[in-house]
Amino acid sequence: MPMGWSEVDETTAVAGLERAVELGADLFDTADVYGHGRSERLLGRVVGQVHRDTLVLTSKVGYFAGTARHGYEPRHMRRQLEQSLDNLSTDHLDIYFLHHADFGPEDCYLHGAVEAIRGFQTEGLIRAVGMRGPHRFALDRLQTPSELRGDKIARFRALFEVVQPEVLAVRDNLLTPGHRSAGIFALADAHDCGVLVNKPLAQGLLTGSYTPDRPRTFGPGDHRGRKRWFAPEATAVIAEGLAGVRDLVGPEPADLIRIALWACLSRSPHAAVLAGFTRPEQVGMNLTCLGDRPEPSTLDAARSIMAQVQARLDAGGQVFLDELAAGPGTPR
Repeated sequence: MPMGWSEVDETTAVAGLERAVELGADLFDTADVYGHGRSERLLGRVVGQVHRDTLVLTSKVGYFAGTARHGYEPRHMRRQLEQSLDNLSTDHLDIYFLHHADFGPEDCYLHGAVEAIRGFQTEGLIRAVGMRGPHRFALDRLQTPSELRGDKIARFRALFEVVQPEVLAVRDNLLTPGHRSAGIFALADAHDCGVLVNKPLAQGLLTGSYTPDRPRTFGPGDHRGRKRWFAPEATAVIAEGLAGVRDLVGPEPADLIRIALWACLSRSPHAAVLAGFTRPEQVGMNLTCLGDRPEPSTLDAARSIMAQVQARLDAGGQVFLDELAAGPGTPR
């Protein structure tokens, strides 16, 4: 299934990473499955230009199984880690994430995977172990009826007790219902876990760059083509909400980006935000627009506006257009 963006220009990508380093960014996140190593190799070009100790590098394992029986087969995990280190031009990762929550039938690979990743830590190949917050295994959306998928919150909490990670990766932004993620941030704080917040700009939807009067087309392999929220009907709803946010914070794209990033940074004292980009200009905007922290009342008002938008979007149906339909009479 599409997992990334189409038509990524490598020169532009490297220029964006170099611009980030120039502006003081020091945390860079990738995964073995992103472009099947291409993302790691592009980042590796930049790693080789700076002192390694000035960077925090994270990657992930689990989705790319290759010819192994499973992505979490321990020997395969070691091979993937070694390849990731080679791709990234480094001898260690600062954080290595278990990328998903599918550990095979009856979790037959769970304890082996945890033992393997803790072994990497003991060897000094990784500094910290990470895992994702509550989420669906991507292929379940295509292969498993919704009524058979189970409770992802309960699943996450059970795995948390086994893995005992130092860092969590959590998707959160102004279009994420606050009650869904509040417990995860509280859990992280209680266990002194770092939190890497991903998709803080909702992959551009919160920047005002998607408008219904200028609908975009996406190339083959672009994940946005399978998400309803990028269609004109949904971007029209989002645009209405962003108009209300602009009344609060200002009319410029930088004003929207600033409030969206601070909405995530303010969720936890242990939070860092991972903002994606496709152009160096976006990197510059993201890293220079923050300014002072907005007043709590402003953040609360922005969250309230976009929570109403999110409720309207959810009422329209599933986010993923290719998701396996629920059976008759089954709640979606």
